[in-house]
Amino acid sequence: MPSSAHDAESDHPRWHPASRFAFGCMQFGGRADEAQSARMYTACRTAGISHFDTAWIYTGGRSEEILGRLIREEREQLLIATKAGYTGGAGAANIRAQFDESRRRLGLDMVDVLYLHRFDPHTDLRETMDCFAALKSEGLIRYAALSNFAAWQVVKAQMAGLASGTAVDILQPMYSLVKRQAEVEILPMCADQGIAAVPYSPLGGGLLTGKYAAGGSGRITEDKGYRTRYGQAFMHEAAQALTALAADHGTDPATLAVAWAAAHPSRPVPIISARTVQQLQPSLAALDFGMEPDLYQAIEALSPRPAPATDRLEEQD
Repeated sequence: MPSSAHDAESDHPRWHPASRFAFGCMQFGGRADEAQSARMYTACRTAGISHFDTAWIYTGGRSEEILGRLIREEREQLLIATKAGYTGGAGAANIRAQFDESRRRLGLDMVDVLYLHRFDPHTDLRETMDCFAALKSEGLIRYAALSNFAAWQVVKAQMAGLASGTAVDILQPMYSLVKRQAEVEILPMCADQGIAAVPYSPLGGGLLTGKYAAGGSGRITEDKGYRTRYGQAFMHEAAQALTALAADHGTDPATLAVAWAAAHPSRPVPIISARTVQQLQPSLAALDFGMEPDLYQAIEALSPRPAPATDRLEEQD
């Protein structure tokens, strides 16, 4: 862990953010070749980003291998996260097998953050949390983390970890202007439980860059799952309105989208990503963008606010 991370102020007693944003390496070795990946890594480091996120399943392992080569000379200045259990379940044997391979690919004995990549209804969470506790005690991880969990599943994991004294340190939900369900219970739960929120897809799969309205292509046009995820009409209307608002403010819609996600009162650490440095620059610009309250509210008004958990709409502020 970098010394600067220890000095950073944080509302989360169990972890110290390495940088205000993280960079997601999902494209490394896939849509971004090694040279493109290296240029994006350098741009992130130049901008002050020191938190890099990957997963065992990304691009057949190439993402971890490329990241491992890029971080070799400055490992001690970085916070590295990977994920296990997207396939094969949340049992200890599967988590350890995938994590051991991840460490080999990354060239690391210790990885700062290990996520369980998604909830496994067929495995007792006590086994998972005991596995996290063991990995911590062995010095192989610093933080136990969960990804793609509902709030009740996180609380269940918290309870399952009581026996081993292991709590959830970090949660990685999806969150953007067009995917706001995390506002209902996940982000408030994180703030209440001292769990750091590190949300992914602040650009809504690229929808909030405005490129699809301009006839561009990408995951939403090429991937059925993304088309389904971002297929509702209001999402595309919000993206068009965000593009117009960005033009009024002399900035890029991607900059507004990322800055808005980062400005949530729970102080999340958004994961930005791209295929090229050119795509990445507007997201990096959000690091220095001053999000005034009036602008935050104007952006918020571009998409429907999700109903409260009780569904009592009359009590919504």
